[in-house]
Amino acid sequence: MILDKTDKYILKLLQDNSQVTVKEISIQTGLSTTPVFERIKRLEKNGFIKKYVAILDREKIDKGLMAFCSIVLKDHSKEAFKRFEIEIGKLPEIVECFKIAGSTDYLLKVIVKNMKEYNDFTSAKLGALDAIGRRESSFVMGEVKNTTEIALS
Repeated sequence: MILDKTDKYILKLLQDNSQVTVKEISIQTGLSTTPVFERIKRLEKNGFIKKYVAILDREKIDKGLMAFCSIVLKDHSKEAFKRFEIEIGKLPEIVECFKIAGSTDYLLKVIVKNMKEYNDFTSAKLGALDAIGRRESSFVMGEVKNTTEIALS
């Protein structure tokens, strides 16, 4: 499926506010509600829209510490990577995990309440994973840019 200009505009509107109504989108695109609804359903069906979410304010829910944890595995076999990824998927403190190229194997984005909770997390949960050879943490001092929007050209 190839996206046309209208599809991209609809995606932009939904990225900005996933609760925007079909009626509001129809007004902004100049289409009637039925074609807008059909386009959105087609975009969902074809996987352009994965899901709709609410983005929470970390401070207001008492999860003020964000850290990035670089991980190097002891074993670089396919099985070791798979086992590690399964175990990481079970840890709710990890909100994002990226397999990366370079001097480390994975970059984890971890969100917790405070430094004590982070220390407990790394000691009890990451420390329990035999696959980890080395880990290094970096702590977020302030957010310069934080968006979920992907530029559509």
